[in-house]
Amino acid sequence: MSTRDSRTGVTFAVLSMTMVQLGLAASVGLFDRVGPEGAAWLRLACAALIVLVLFRPRPSSFDRRSFLAAVGLGVATGGVTLLFMAAVARLPLGTASALEFLGPLTVAVLRSRGRLIWPALAFVGVMLLTQPWQGSVDGIGVLFAIGAAACWAAYIVLTQHVGDNVTGLQGMGVSIPVAALVATVVAGPSTIPVMTWQLVAIGFGLALLLPVVPFTLEYLALRRLDAGVFGTLMSLEPALALLIGWLILSQSPGLLQAVGIASVVAAGIGAERAHRSAAPKLDEQAGVIADQRQRQTMSHQECA
Repeated sequence: MSTRDSRTGVTFAVLSMTMVQLGLAASVGLFDRVGPEGAAWLRLACAALIVLVLFRPRPSSFDRRSFLAAVGLGVATGGVTLLFMAAVARLPLGTASALEFLGPLTVAVLRSRGRLIWPALAFVGVMLLTQPWQGSVDGIGVLFAIGAAACWAAYIVLTQHVGDNVTGLQGMGVSIPVAALVATVVAGPSTIPVMTWQLVAIGFGLALLLPVVPFTLEYLALRRLDAGVFGTLMSLEPALALLIGWLILSQSPGLLQAVGIASVVAAGIGAERAHRSAAPKLDEQAGVIADQRQRQTMSHQECA
């Protein structure tokens, strides 16, 4: 992979994260009109129409397992969108993003074979973010953000499965419409009756800002970057959320909250690097085990 490709991949990844946070910040402006769940539904419904036109998923691109994985990915996408919007309605954007990032952090920690230092650092970060000793944190908002984290963890696992078994962006052509159906069940009955053409136009703009363009940029970035490098870059997203929240939403964090977000970011970077260092060792162990099994098989055949 050339240096130019790597730089292009990094640019795509940073643009994707920036557009995600800008899309979330812009969605906050709709809360007074349609509520957080309505804002999530509007974005996903418009995004579903866009991807169905652009990608037109073909049944021949899927087998049964990959199609079910794409449907599961859609459910996870709908869950993370609805829950995170509900969290942002109660928590600052940077705090909600850092709590949500516990999902991919957990996936990275499990893949690094349980390095305890990174969960401990993340726990310290969460304590500094929520400051339960002051009793001022919105507990419901924290629960929404943790629910979004669980959905994001499922999203990562299912995205890898779909990406390995479905060509191009066909998986997105299924997952986004499914996410829109999930959001319709939850928020459609209360949101559809208050729709106006102005809100529909805003919804299409927000859908391009998040998720259509960022997801496409992520796909293009992953074609140019090692997955470990991409994961490390994504670890910076809570810090970017803090910056966007400060610049656009005037959400200024306290010193302890800023340190908490930095701790979560550091834990994410550390866990991702631990996973990258553990992967070659796991591959080597797998090779040794396979060689031992082959020798045992040959020995049994000789005895026979």
